[in-house]
Amino acid sequence: MFWLNTKRIMRAGFLSFWRNGFVSLSSILVVTVTLFTIIALIFTNVILEGVLADFKTKVDVNVYFITTAQETDILQMKSTLEKQAEVASVTYVSRDQAIAEFKEKHKDDYLTLQALNEIGDNPLGARLNIIAKDPSQYEGIAKKIEDQGTLISGGTKIIDKINFNQNKDIIDRLSKIIAGTKQFGYTFALVLVCTSLLITFNTIRLIIYMTREEISVMRLVGASSMYVRGPFVVGGMIYGIVSALFAMLLFYPITLWLSSTTRDFFGGVNLYTYYIENFFQILIIILVVGMLLGAISSFLAVRKYLKV
Repeated sequence: MFWLNTKRIMRAGFLSFWRNGFVSLSSILVVTVTLFTIIALIFTNVILEGVLADFKTKVDVNVYFITTAQETDILQMKSTLEKQAEVASVTYVSRDQAIAEFKEKHKDDYLTLQALNEIGDNPLGARLNIIAKDPSQYEGIAKKIEDQGTLISGGTKIIDKINFNQNKDIIDRLSKIIAGTKQFGYTFALVLVCTSLLITFNTIRLIIYMTREEISVMRLVGASSMYVRGPFVVGGMIYGIVSALFAMLLFYPITLWLSSTTRDFFGGVNLYTYYIENFFQILIIILVVGMLLGAISSFLAVRKYLKV
C-alpha cells in the first residue's frame, strides 16, 4: 500500500509540474543559475589548485653564495636543507652553470656580454634553488637559512643574499587572491541558494492557490495529508532535477571552448577533460543539491499555506 501511494504521489507531482510548467519556469531558471554557479565554483577551485600546483614548481627561494664559498660547504647546507620536512627539493647550481645561464638569458644584450667579458673573471657565485611543499613555508625556510649562514667555514658568512623577500609579495598576493576568490564564490552561491529557495517557495504558493478547488475536492473525499501535500514536494524536486540537467548541459560547450585557454594559462588544467572525466560525480552532486533546494522550499510552502 505504501509503494502504491508513493507511485500515485509521484505521478501527481509530475502531472502538476507538467501542467504548471510555464508558471514554474522562473523557479527553474533561478535554480539553474544557482546550480550553474555551484558547478562554476567546482571548476574555479580546480583551476586555482592547478595554478597553485604550477606555482609551487616555479616559485622558489634562491640562496646566493659569495664567489669564494667552498663547494663542500654549499653541498653540506644542501644536505641539511633536504632533511627539513617542509622542503620539497633543493637544486645546486654551480658557478659555471650560473654564468652559462646568465649568458644564455642575455645572449641578445651585447652591452651586458661585453661588460662581462671586460671583467674577465666569473662574478657570479653558486646558488641553491629551494622549493617548499607549501608556499606558506618559505618564510620559515628562509629564516633557518639565515640562522645557518654564519655557522659555516669558521664563522665566515658565505651567503651573499636570499631572494625570499622578493618572492614573498608574490606568494602573499597569490594566497590572498585564491582565498578571496573562494570566499566571494561561496558568498555569491549562498545568496543564489537563498534566492532559489524564496522563488521556489513563492512558485509553490502560487500553484497551491491555482489548484485550491482540486485540493478542496481531495479533502472532501478523504485524501490523506501526505497525498495532498506530497505532489507539491515532488514537483519542487523535479524543478531541481530539470535545473541540474540544464546546468550540466550548459557547461559542455563552455568547457570545450575554454579548454585550450585554461590549459595554456592556468597550470595546464584542461576544463573539458576534467568535465568529461568527472561528469557523473558532478552530476550526482548537482542533482542532490537541486532536489534538496526544491524539496525544502516546497515543504516550507505547503507547511505554511496548505492546511490539511
